[in-house]
Amino acid sequence: MLERMLGAIRLNANTFEDVENDSGATMQAMAVVILVSLATGLGAGLGSVVGGGGSFIIGLLGGVVYGLIWWAAWAFLTMLIGTTILRGPETHADWGQLARGTGFAQAPGLFKILAFLPWIGQVILIAASVWQFIAMVIAVRQCLDYTSTWRAVGVVVIAFVLVFAILIVLTLVLLGIFGAEFVDSLLGTDLSVVESE
Repeated sequence: MLERMLGAIRLNANTFEDVENDSGATMQAMAVVILVSLATGLGAGLGSVVGGGGSFIIGLLGGVVYGLIWWAAWAFLTMLIGTTILRGPETHADWGQLARGTGFAQAPGLFKILAFLPWIGQVILIAASVWQFIAMVIAVRQCLDYTSTWRAVGVVVIAFVLVFAILIVLTLVLLGIFGAEFVDSLLGTDLSVVESE
């Protein structure tokens, strides 16, 4: 599993091809997602503490929950869009293949544990997210047997926008139910301005 994670971090297309074809790697892909979600949660939790405005536990749990929701929704929408709307002539994939590929594509997100660092933390968070995006494009290209990287980019972008919209709605619902302080702890942000308007 570690070798495959390193291959995904290096953006090695053969790694994604390998996990796509190994039905036994589904649990490994889920383990990667959980590890990345924990790293994201730890980064958010520590960020809440370092920022002085929140609870470590709420930040940790929020990061884990948001990470798992993000991956599950992104993988599902990627499969749906990639096998229907933007299906290529050679496209052949099932849920397991795409779940394994997109699961390992989350590996660069391990660096999100460093998001709590003052000044550079947000840069690391953005860089890790972009890295994950690129890994997703490669995973989608390999898992959906696309000959065009641009088709894979289209699938990933459309799915990303839809998932982002879902998470905004979820955040607004949580904001309405629990208030800005809870959501700030969850995300490591400062939404008190939004609540006061």
